[in-house]
Amino acid sequence: MKALNVVIITLLIVGGLNWGLVGLFEFDLVQSIFGQGALARIVYTIVGLSAIGKVILWSMEETEE
Repeated sequence: MKALNVVIITLLIVGGLNWGLVGLFEFDLVQSIFGQGALARIVYTIVGLSAIGKVILWSMEETEE
């Protein structure tokens, strides 16, 4: 579970940094690396699923306490 949490947090940090770059400089790092095709959409989807996964993990941690 700890390894999954590390992966999720890493993806959320990458996603947050990407959105910061988009907001500040109108520069989409994911799109510049992966292009405008399906691969970039997959990366966006994985980051979004990571956010959902983190919410679920937080709710599980809350019930354990």
